[in-house]
Amino acid sequence: MSASAAPPCQIQAAHPEHQEDIKKLVRGSGINPTGLDWTRFLVAINRQGQLIGCGQVKPHADGSLELASLAVRPEWRRRGVATALIETLLVAHPGTLYLMCQSSLGPLYQRFGFESIGADAMPKYFRRISKLAGVLESVRAQGESLLIMRRSG
Repeated sequence: MSASAAPPCQIQAAHPEHQEDIKKLVRGSGINPTGLDWTRFLVAINRQGQLIGCGQVKPHADGSLELASLAVRPEWRRRGVATALIETLLVAHPGTLYLMCQSSLGPLYQRFGFESIGADAMPKYFRRISKLAGVLESVRAQGESLLIMRRSG
């Protein structure tokens, strides 16, 4: 989606009534379901008022911030919804951000200035997560590897 094209949805801060839809969408997408505090989320709402996507910037105890929980309903993928969410989250959080994703999604995030980093460049939280065998095994089972990326502010 180009910067001039309008997304097929409205991006807005989540409201209390979005909490359950956020949880269902994130869990249904197979991504990390921890830290789903609706107050940190932006949501994508279609013209019929349905929640079709979501994302957040999640703080960690080590002070790092993570672009996280980015999920779009399958029927709305490849229509600019994720791009609109990412762009809006990056404007709201212009500092350094980290993210974890499957390796096949690396090119998507590179478009927004994220770069893959090694363990020596990771904050404590991400080093610990990258070592967890359970996470790596579940990703590998899908023919993917876990990618940790950073965007410097």
